[in-house]
Amino acid sequence: MINLELSMITSPQLRQKYLNFFQKNGHTIIPAASLIPQNDPTVLFTTAGMHPLVPYLLGERHPGGNRLADVQKCIRTGDIDEVGDAWHLTFFEMLGNWSLGDYFKKEAIEMSFEFLTKELNIPIEKLAVSCFAGEPENNIPRDDEVAGIWESLGLPKSRIQFLNRESNWWGPAGQTGPCGPDTEMFYWADEEAAPARFDPTDNRWVEIWNDVFMQYNKTENGKYEPLKQKNVDTGMGLERTVAVLNGCKSVFEIDEFKPIVEKIKKLAQTKDDIKSIRIVADHIRAATFILGDEKGIEPSNIEQGYVLRRLIRRAVRYGKMIGIDGIFTFKIAEVVIKQLADDYPELKQNKDFILEQLAREEEKFSLTLEKGLKEFEKISTQDISGHDAFVLFSTYGFPLEITTELATEKNLKVDEIGFRQEFAKHQELSRTASAGKFKGGLADNSEQTTKYHTAAHLLDAALRQVLGDHVFQKGSNITAERLRFDFSHSEKLTDEQKKAVEDLVNAQIQQNLPVTMAEMTLEEAKKIGALGVFESKYGEKVKVYTIGAAGNPFSREICGGPHVENIGGLGNFKITKEESSSSGVRRIKAILG
Repeated sequence: MINLELSMITSPQLRQKYLNFFQKNGHTIIPAASLIPQNDPTVLFTTAGMHPLVPYLLGERHPGGNRLADVQKCIRTGDIDEVGDAWHLTFFEMLGNWSLGDYFKKEAIEMSFEFLTKELNIPIEKLAVSCFAGEPENNIPRDDEVAGIWESLGLPKSRIQFLNRESNWWGPAGQTGPCGPDTEMFYWADEEAAPARFDPTDNRWVEIWNDVFMQYNKTENGKYEPLKQKNVDTGMGLERTVAVLNGCKSVFEIDEFKPIVEKIKKLAQTKDDIKSIRIVADHIRAATFILGDEKGIEPSNIEQGYVLRRLIRRAVRYGKMIGIDGIFTFKIAEVVIKQLADDYPELKQNKDFILEQLAREEEKFSLTLEKGLKEFEKISTQDISGHDAFVLFSTYGFPLEITTELATEKNLKVDEIGFRQEFAKHQELSRTASAGKFKGGLADNSEQTTKYHTAAHLLDAALRQVLGDHVFQKGSNITAERLRFDFSHSEKLTDEQKKAVEDLVNAQIQQNLPVTMAEMTLEEAKKIGALGVFESKYGEKVKVYTIGAAGNPFSREICGGPHVENIGGLGNFKITKEESSSSGVRRIKAILG
């Protein structure tokens, strides 16, 4: 039977219970970071709650202290082909609590157990856990310590399984760096009584929480050395947890998805194609959050814009398969916004932009969808060549993934290598989220990228002086080769304005101004005139970087990234391109010579 204590829990209730519990246990509640990682070109989207916190897991001090908790919005498209089943989502919310060199295994597990059994009233009979089985060849012992902690809390040995690296090890995110064993918590999601012995292959055991213990550093020669700062990194998927606690058979039955699914069914002529309905619901929800993000992403053929375009066009295709007539994606997005705007106000703030972009992209694709499907039927008598796949992309707007899906449905193959060769002749290869793997740390760890990061502050201040105080940073992407900076401004910059900005930045560099940092509350930062990139993401304490004299600085901004100590060594600042990024947003690309 379903536990009646759990059967009515909603997504907002779980969010608040989680944050209240960890705040009570000494954790600073930090706001969600952007879906677009700042200054990190190694990955397109924030894929996990730990992603924005990597610098602090590596030792940098967090203004919020050593104990943190949050609800982080995430995008994962690596397993997009699985979306449509009961549990996979492209966009999801991750509940997380963090120890940065503070508590470790015992306290983390005890808090997890208390939250599950006391706050959520889950009977211990419905719980099981897995632990790391160890690797003698790497001198990593079996994690008997973790198993012992679980036993001390009353979990029987038969409900504790030791599994290998694939199941119970995290990291490192790249080839080297922090990593360690984890323990995963499973909930028995069935009305029958749970078996005495935990069988991880039985899919009625659903993973709901994961505590990662970063206790090793993997070196360049492949050895695992104990870390000086041991961290705890946990993650609980909100949607999945709400689903299993309410006895739902899929995440699409929870409170936040029900109205979205109902809207799709109301628009559709075919009501029983559950997979297609779920894909449309998931993809429009994900697209709504990407469009509503503070970085102002639009559908395009590169980077995040390509993933966004793929999601929208895939949703349109499946929408047409279930008989939805006319332009419909914006109608579903309106339901998403209504459901989630209280917790994510950026959706309401950017509602017009979201709906406009969805309608525009759908109209663009709908014009060629029917013709493209007819063209596919013509060429699909045999495997699809790279040339034909590229024609479908360039002429009919079919992302490669849609062509591959169509081919798979006919048991055909697509020459993806040939497609990419054709694509490379016209523009840079699009990076998809499934191809971009997070390598750990931020790109601005290198000396040159740190210089570009500091130069972005100078550019921001110079733009405000030349163009006016309406200029605010809307996003950035910084590598060791260049900086890309998005800012609020509605008109194209004249040659005179670009030169004035360049001259102003270079004048400061020639003065070799110092860069200083101070930690303070957000209110204190505002009082001294510090600019914030996106206020919604700040915690109680912030880092404020000042370039120039404290009494009359050239730049003063709230920021968490690394900076040079003085700007004299930055080199010559040069704008290489200025263009439109989105409605009311311009983009500058610049280099340091």
